[in-house]
Amino acid sequence: MIGYVLALSVIILLIGYLSAISARDVVRLLISLELMFGAVFLSLIPLFTTPLALEAGGIAVITIFTSASELMVLIAAIIILDRRFRTISIDNVRAGGDSL
Repeated sequence: MIGYVLALSVIILLIGYLSAISARDVVRLLISLELMFGAVFLSLIPLFTTPLALEAGGIAVITIFTSASELMVLIAAIIILDRRFRTISIDNVRAGGDSL
């Protein structure tokens, strides 16, 4: 059972990587990052099957707060990018963040 959860986590992580590489707008890029975070959090589930379930609960609380704060950054990035460039396409942003 644990092997299936970890295999599913790896598959979801690879889908997230492939989506991030092929993304052409910020929304798709950030959704693929969320997919990667979800895969990492899914890989933590086997920790709950060990005698260290108390530590796993603490890790789960930390990951919930990490995911919530990352989601707030995602929403803020989309809003700021839309207000600055009037589009969410990543073609308008250079690597350093300067506009074209």
